[in-house]
Amino acid sequence: MTILLFLSKPPNANLAKRFFGHCNRYVVIHSFLTNMTDDITNLLSSISAISGIATVLLGSLLAYVLLNRDKSASSSLTTPLKEEKVLDLNKYPGGEITVYYGTQTGTAESFARVLEREGPKYGFFVHVMDFEDITVEELASRTNETDGIARAILISATYGEGEAPDNAIQFANELCDKANTQILFQQIKRPEEPLEPTCLQNVQYSVFGLGNKQYDHYNSMAKFLDHAMERCGAQRLAETGLGDDDDDLESDFENWKDQILWPSLKKQYLQHEFVGAASTPETEWPECPYAIEYHPSTTTAASFREDQIHSHSRHYFTAVDCPVRVTRELRTDQDPGSTVHVEIDLSGQLQYQTADNLGVLPINPPAIVEQVAQSLSFDLDQVFSLHAAPNHEWHGAPFPMPISVRECLMRYCDLTGAPRRSDLKLLASYATDPIDQKVLLRMASKEGRNEYKEKILEEYVGLAGLLQKCPSIQMPLEHFLGICPLLQTRFFTISSSSSVHPNTVHLTVAVTQHERKDGSLFQGVCSNHLASPSLDTVRVFVRASTFRLPKDSSRPILMIGPGTGIAPMRALLQEREYQRHVQKKTVGPNILYFGCKTSSQDYIYRDEMEAWAQNGVLDHLRVAFSRETVGKKVYVQHLLADHSEETWKLLEQEGAYVYVCGAVKMGQDVAEALNKIVSAHGNLSHDEAKAYLSKMSAEGRFVQELWA
Repeated sequence: MTILLFLSKPPNANLAKRFFGHCNRYVVIHSFLTNMTDDITNLLSSISAISGIATVLLGSLLAYVLLNRDKSASSSLTTPLKEEKVLDLNKYPGGEITVYYGTQTGTAESFARVLEREGPKYGFFVHVMDFEDITVEELASRTNETDGIARAILISATYGEGEAPDNAIQFANELCDKANTQILFQQIKRPEEPLEPTCLQNVQYSVFGLGNKQYDHYNSMAKFLDHAMERCGAQRLAETGLGDDDDDLESDFENWKDQILWPSLKKQYLQHEFVGAASTPETEWPECPYAIEYHPSTTTAASFREDQIHSHSRHYFTAVDCPVRVTRELRTDQDPGSTVHVEIDLSGQLQYQTADNLGVLPINPPAIVEQVAQSLSFDLDQVFSLHAAPNHEWHGAPFPMPISVRECLMRYCDLTGAPRRSDLKLLASYATDPIDQKVLLRMASKEGRNEYKEKILEEYVGLAGLLQKCPSIQMPLEHFLGICPLLQTRFFTISSSSSVHPNTVHLTVAVTQHERKDGSLFQGVCSNHLASPSLDTVRVFVRASTFRLPKDSSRPILMIGPGTGIAPMRALLQEREYQRHVQKKTVGPNILYFGCKTSSQDYIYRDEMEAWAQNGVLDHLRVAFSRETVGKKVYVQHLLADHSEETWKLLEQEGAYVYVCGAVKMGQDVAEALNKIVSAHGNLSHDEAKAYLSKMSAEGRFVQELWA
């Protein structure tokens, strides 16, 4: 059925489109889209010719509009009509490829978008999907019409101690079941046969992983995906790529896609040499995924269902504002650094368990926000909404909308984090000064990696600073939002017991500050936000932690936490004191290893720890002062080795739990010290001692929360 309407000034073209989308075909011809809030009578009076059936449809449309008149117009813009498209094989002779991403901070998604942009150049249409939006069965069903093969590129980060990132947990668990394996499959001595060995037999795939070699389980998620996909019958298209964030993650990805992925895809799927459209000139703006709609300044934010929100933006919608009651410095005046103790009143809005993680949504300083707005000529008081640009998919609302430019830049845009080299290439197209453009393109190139490291990374230059250094960069707001990364949540292990402080969370925050070569000061956005004495409220949410005390309170606990790694140990000790004195439980020995520079500078929570040692809550308090020893620096792992016999007895005979929190390097040194203790006193080889600790970890008796 075809309905032909001649309309002038439709009140809401998107509503009409959504309604007529239920028909088989529709054609709407109009002079121009103007005010979306015109009365529906303007639509009816403008009809010059209409069939009887169209009249019925328009009556239904009127009822639809009246029923939905209270909904925000901007909300309708965020869910554009999805239309089935027939792939143009002249433009995309290689067919369609789907890239799936698993990410914790957004980097894996940004790599997926790079492949999406580059696909047409190589003859492929690239579709990007979140692992959260797909099942194993659905992945296998996304086949190309030409050959019945599903082509899948899997890009995933590894989170924590070898775990799947949050948005890939469900997919990873399902794949584990079908492949009858585990994410840390390399620890399985005799893997059983896969439960569904052919469920992915029509899939061809390749994997790229984002990891960090400082962690023990380097890129375990990528290795698992490759292993499990093959066990389920999928065929590997190209060698798995492993990126190391401790070195140059972006270069690792570039080398993999340019030297391995694209050549493999071309060889497999292109029968003839493909000459794509001419590359986009570097002076031409790249395609923008967003279109923008401006609103009156009085427009309020719309409500969004969960399925209308981008999967990595949920906390922007669900976090709550809580009052900050206490902020105090923990280091002495003799120490140039800063660590602050922060107490946040949950006011009955949130609940937590002892030593959980608190997610904090930081905000950019007003001066930085105004600086960016001035650089790009943005009106901070304008109110707007985003929706998908033509020929672009909508992946969900990135933040609450409608929203003012000021609020958006302050709460949701990462203005101080170093832009990636691929971002510099995009920014170069907006620079009108040839010198600015040349500098940006040079640092974006493989040959300019050292210059990028020296001038951007080592000098802590964020997007705001880059706009100052390259003032000719100018772009519309929607293009800026298409390039600027979202401001990431920061997680802190709560340093208070929920039994002792049920309505308050305590944080122990190391304040990040670095002096640049020019004398200016770089300040970490979240830690300085929390350390501000004028901070009244902070937006937060609770996330479960791996730190959990033994169910049997009589078990000993051994805690190792230098610096701010003391945070969960403080929470555990508060809880153990509560168990002993309030709940009247039998509580086992508590041993704490703490490390700092000197007793007069950064011995944080000294009064509390020494009081616990005096009243018997702490059976042993052992502090390593790395700057007070002669000859060599002494760290917590050295003190642990000095008490190896005691430690072995606690582990083997008394079933002690071990908790480690701090930097990755410290965690590795502690693990090695424990390995030597187990090996020496248990008469085990190095590998057998490592297996002993792995078994403790699997039982929840050896818990580490480490950061790079």
